[in-house]
Amino acid sequence: MQWLAIITGTVLAISLVALGRGNRAIRFLADVTAPEARTDATVSVIVAARNEAETIAPALRSLLAQEYPALEIIVVNDRSTDATGSILAQIQREHPTLKVVTITTLPPGWLGKNHAHWVGAQAAQGDFLLFTDADIVMHPSVVRRAVAFAVTEGLDHVAVGPDVQMPGVWLTAFFGTFTMCFSMFVRPWRARDPKSRVFVGIGAFNLVRRVAYDRAGTHAVICLRPDDDMKLGKIIKCSGGRQELVAGRGLLAVTWYRSLWELIKGLEKNVFAGMDYSLTLAIAGPLTLFVLFGWPWVALLLTTGWVWQLNLLNGLLGLALYADNSLRHGVKWWHVPLFPATIGLFAFIVWNATLRTLITGGITWRGTYYPLADLKANRV
Repeated sequence: MQWLAIITGTVLAISLVALGRGNRAIRFLADVTAPEARTDATVSVIVAARNEAETIAPALRSLLAQEYPALEIIVVNDRSTDATGSILAQIQREHPTLKVVTITTLPPGWLGKNHAHWVGAQAAQGDFLLFTDADIVMHPSVVRRAVAFAVTEGLDHVAVGPDVQMPGVWLTAFFGTFTMCFSMFVRPWRARDPKSRVFVGIGAFNLVRRVAYDRAGTHAVICLRPDDDMKLGKIIKCSGGRQELVAGRGLLAVTWYRSLWELIKGLEKNVFAGMDYSLTLAIAGPLTLFVLFGWPWVALLLTTGWVWQLNLLNGLLGLALYADNSLRHGVKWWHVPLFPATIGLFAFIVWNATLRTLITGGITWRGTYYPLADLKANRV
């Protein structure tokens, strides 16, 4: 226990410094471009929509209100069975320039969303393609700022992280844990370094140059990847594209999940994929997180003297790491004490998603079942 406490403390101290510096290296979209920034590049916004009746209207109206003249908006209605189609028809009557592409069948070898994005890209005419979700509400200046940033910095891919709104104390606290684990695992601030193998992508806002998208092979390369946003970033980076993640604080927002049950079920589809279907990583990852952030508190009941004091320090270091990372993402100070418990929730979500995928032999996403063998065959 002595050596475990010492090693844990060392790892936590290094992580606190590394994560703190890394997160502070991520720039804010509101700061990196002037409010009046302009560019002549044309942009095609592509929205994949399947049964999005609850969210599509405000999201789409925020796109239609963008302060960008050379803007083409394409919504791909992917086999929706709710009121999505009628809502789109109503908005199209109000805004005849809106393009709606309707998909009635899903061809073999595709995930629905990836196919919808690919179909939208084939219909697009813009110099830039913006892939976004049907529940993202954007400030009118977002597209203008992002394109100006890409042009000024010579970037082929700009990923913008949204403000995430989560109802309730536990969901908000968990989101802080999720972003911390994402940052520790991915190190997204390194994506902008052309020499780094790190890549990044955000489903809420992936802006890519058309030439870079075509050079990378389009969504056809990631046709069966549930983690399509990250893997889009990977193929852009691996094909020579330059990319950067910026924070969209105050400029775009999304409500991620509305309940704990919805969170657990929603992450079943892509958590295992995000670990490249590695059973070793799925087991070892949560255990490592428990050793770092949960065990020091348990060890307070089992140790005495300076080892007890060191475990207390380790527990406080873990809370400091969580707070430093998460307070910038809408988490409040009163959520910080919940961090050790949310690590347990994170472990449960990873293991639940892994077991269900293995037991059922695949995933079910938006009503369509995809066999695991097919998913794993699409290695990127």
